[in-house]
Amino acid sequence: MKINTSPAPLADQKKEAIIVFCQGSEILLPAGNTALKKTVSALLKTSAFKGEAGQTAIFPTAGSHLIATGMGQSKDFHNGLLEQAAAAATRAGRAAGFKSFALASCIKLKGMSEADYQLLAGRGACWGTYEFSTFKTTAKKKSIPSLVFAGTVKNRTAIKKAEAQGASLLSTADLANLPGNEAPPAKIAGWAKTMARENGLTCQILGKAELARKGCGAILSVAQGSAQDAKMIILKHAGTDKRAKPIVLVGKTVTFDSGGISLKPGKGMGWMRYDKCGGMAVLAAMQMIARMNVKIPVVGILGAAENMPGSNATRPGDIVKAYNGKTIEVLNTDAEGRLVLADALGLAADMKPAAIVDLATLTGACIVALGSSAAAVLGNDDQLIGDLISSGATGGERLWQLPLYKDYSDDMKSDFADLSNLGKSGGAGTATAAAFLQEFVPEGIPWAHLDIAGTAWHESPKPYQAPGATLFGARLLAQWIAGQD
Repeated sequence: MKINTSPAPLADQKKEAIIVFCQGSEILLPAGNTALKKTVSALLKTSAFKGEAGQTAIFPTAGSHLIATGMGQSKDFHNGLLEQAAAAATRAGRAAGFKSFALASCIKLKGMSEADYQLLAGRGACWGTYEFSTFKTTAKKKSIPSLVFAGTVKNRTAIKKAEAQGASLLSTADLANLPGNEAPPAKIAGWAKTMARENGLTCQILGKAELARKGCGAILSVAQGSAQDAKMIILKHAGTDKRAKPIVLVGKTVTFDSGGISLKPGKGMGWMRYDKCGGMAVLAAMQMIARMNVKIPVVGILGAAENMPGSNATRPGDIVKAYNGKTIEVLNTDAEGRLVLADALGLAADMKPAAIVDLATLTGACIVALGSSAAAVLGNDDQLIGDLISSGATGGERLWQLPLYKDYSDDMKSDFADLSNLGKSGGAGTATAAAFLQEFVPEGIPWAHLDIAGTAWHESPKPYQAPGATLFGARLLAQWIAGQD
């Protein structure tokens, strides 16, 4: 989506659709739009539109159309609802055939700056134009839509950032939504190489032989039953601050998860194409970071593997050795994501980073605990966790901290190896998984783990997006890292 600005008031914009945000019955327009506000109010009185979150309504007006989009009641507002409302509006508009949109350059929302509004609204409008139609033989190529922020804009930085971040999300979304046969580890590695070249990043790919030489037995054990070799993809943004330690982002990228020999039930297994969403969020975040040209160095690591029950697959009870030398008893081959991350975290630690953040669709327990409303965050550094929670709140992606007690680490001890990949008690699955990961982060390195299992994709359509990957995590990581500059 191309985003521009125009000093003319919103009512004077000659676009196919004018977007107006509403919080319940309150119409949110800047001063000077009295006539437009009266028009909107009159239209809403005769409609079923109540300004609920995700609700949209399209009204024909003289020479244009008006799209009212809701954010719910002000008492329930969080920043993600603004982005979703903008996405719902452009999604509804695109379904109606509109190509050009306009919205107000600024509205008053409690606790939100003008720059935050412009970033969230612009990025959301971009996201609302996305549709995954790669395999639809009847799909027609649509023209690139445009958006105008109408009214006075003091600083275009946030709008430029919205356009760059929106483009990063859209360019990654097709890869994120590809099924396992179309997105094996090798294809993701090739895509990452191309993306890196286009955005000024460096890209290193570690294949099966190199991973074996390095002693990355954990990720290799996951890929043993597959015809597809594992890949460790390392993207680097150099930054301009040569004295700064890098921040390392690590993403679980299991391209398809059958469960291995500990086979998953067949129902719903097709959704396991989305077990790569942690890595997809890192890919999108690295693009955003490159396009924002942040000063600090940032590294993105994707541990890519396919988990299949082939004749050479890892068996329950097998013992493998991770990159950092620790041995792991594999009690359940469907707890494979933590094995992939174990080696990736070990490689990340070698870079002597300022902090490590990993993202993974790791546990069903997280979905039980938090549903799709927030992701879980656990780690060894309260300052880092607090910063990520704050960045998520500002960037529209909510996190909720869960504890990481020593009890959970004790639960991961094995009778036959250093660790097992499954807790003995069977409880606190999200926390015990994080406790396992902590064993691969040396003391002294701030580390946080984001379990995005409930937020990484939607199985059914939402007003603001079709079923598929959400790329949850990319937005908050970009927000957090930009704040480190």
